[in-house]
Amino acid sequence: MAVTTSLDGEIIDGRHIQHVRVYYEDTDFSGIVYHANYLRFMERGRTNYLRLLGADHRALFEETEKEAPGFAFVVRAMQLDFLKPARMDDVLEIVTRPQEVKGASILLRQEVVRGADTLLTANVRVAFVSGGRARPIPKPLRIAMRADQERADGDAAS
Repeated sequence: MAVTTSLDGEIIDGRHIQHVRVYYEDTDFSGIVYHANYLRFMERGRTNYLRLLGADHRALFEETEKEAPGFAFVVRAMQLDFLKPARMDDVLEIVTRPQEVKGASILLRQEVVRGADTLLTANVRVAFVSGGRARPIPKPLRIAMRADQERADGDAAS
């Protein structure tokens, strides 16, 4: 069965899903994914989640830029749990969903999944910065991310 998704992944029910193929360059001498490469995979997931959120809400990001020029999201803290290895040619899903949106930060839950197997789980605290300092996330952006969170929470309750 062929998988067809956009290059940036897709947001489904509040979860961003990004497919990543494991290449030789991602593995270590033993043929499994080198641990630091999971960070790169998850960064792509977070970046594309925000990109797609902005694509769906272009006016929202333009308004955020007016309120907080040069804004960016930066990783403040990360907790990882490596459960199973990935190997060359595996197709992985990087799943990203907001857990908590408040103040100047977002807590994201990320998972690296291969088929039915969860290979890695992560909690990632991301800070909103503008002008080189942490700033409160503008309200329209908080609302958009919470809407995604509520959709994801609603699925979990079903």
